[in-house]
Amino acid sequence: MTTAPMQNLTRAQDAPGAAPLSATAPMPDIALAVRLFDELRVRTGGGRPERGITRASYGLGEQIAHEMVQREARRLGMSCEIDAGCNLYMTLKGQQEGPAVMVGSHLDSVPSGGNFDGAAGVLAGLAVASGFVKAGLRPARDLVVVAIRAEESTWFGASYIGSRAAFGALRGEELDSVRRAGDGIPLGAAIASAGGDTDRLRAGQGYLDPTMIAAFVEPHIEQGRVLAEEGRALGLVTGIRGSFRHRQAWCEGSYSHSGATPRSHRQDAVLATARLVVALDEAWKRLAAAGRDLAVTFGQIGTDRDQAAFSKVAGRVDFSVDIRSEEPDTLDLMRGELARAVAEVEAECDVHFHLGPETSSQPARMDRGLIAQFARIAAEQEIDARPMACGAGHDAAVFAQHGVATAMLFIRNRNGSHNPFEAMEIEDFAEAARLLSVFCAEGPETNR
Repeated sequence: MTTAPMQNLTRAQDAPGAAPLSATAPMPDIALAVRLFDELRVRTGGGRPERGITRASYGLGEQIAHEMVQREARRLGMSCEIDAGCNLYMTLKGQQEGPAVMVGSHLDSVPSGGNFDGAAGVLAGLAVASGFVKAGLRPARDLVVVAIRAEESTWFGASYIGSRAAFGALRGEELDSVRRAGDGIPLGAAIASAGGDTDRLRAGQGYLDPTMIAAFVEPHIEQGRVLAEEGRALGLVTGIRGSFRHRQAWCEGSYSHSGATPRSHRQDAVLATARLVVALDEAWKRLAAAGRDLAVTFGQIGTDRDQAAFSKVAGRVDFSVDIRSEEPDTLDLMRGELARAVAEVEAECDVHFHLGPETSSQPARMDRGLIAQFARIAAEQEIDARPMACGAGHDAAVFAQHGVATAMLFIRNRNGSHNPFEAMEIEDFAEAARLLSVFCAEGPETNR
């Protein structure tokens, strides 16, 4: 493999794939995806590759991306609809009436992120749709390519805003209380400025009816390096971890002189926070050794730059904690571990923890029938794919929780995600699109 993602994309435009995969499954239009990846990079990347991509939820970059894919869908003759939360649905008619197959992901990014996180899922769906159109074929069922809004919770501090809005599950108070990082714009105002209908959202009126969705498939780059280390192209996701998070937590101690204050008189917020981190890490090790699925992360820790100093005992430390598991009872166990650790450290260090509000998401299992179908197709197409769990949150979880047969395809990405250096190879992307094309030609085989 080469090391320059855009070089890979350019080189792969002429990759093998002109011939149909079968009498009913055409080769996806990979050249279309390459062109759109490049346009996304140029139009939303700010011209500085080292700074990455920034497509803020309900912001300009995300809006540009949505307008781009809608433009291409209309060129393919697909019908386009936008719901109250500004999610975009691009439909290619299938052979059968009834519930549709939905394929897609999100188009927003984290600040200074990569070009492929989320976008790969939307462009894979468009590449498959274009393949059918160019071959003069139709999928077994209506193919709806979905571009979902506001998946990255870093912007509004709430999970799955777009997909929850699509099912009428966005809470009305969130529209007023949740604000975008950076500019402080309320969620409702941001949605309205993008053309959404906040009255419908407040009334809980959803656009999607689970009974009219035969299956939802979310292709996505893997956000770790498991596939890259194993030398595999694709992963078949078995389940998505849920989480609970405290994003604005802080430890309240007391500022004092670093040389003149004895240990017995200190209320050291740094020491207390460090002890809390160690206590939860010990709980993680203990539960993992017992076979529990778990991940614990303190992603942000810092003293107050206006008050902390080299010669002071710190009186305040701000931090965040992110706890994830596929198992609801493990999340409940960790809530108890957190509460016990907080109480013990407060007593030992004479401090007080303010955890702030909790945000959470529920774990989701992928449909076993769809996993088996994708595994069979992969074997038939000689594509190297393996079952694997998903540690990050994705919109697929919301679809699964609403009773929709759901699957995820992971695409190898050797540099991880949420950084400017995401390195998806277009050959791997093409393998995922091939799987999708055969799947859409066959129609879903689910356990529902």
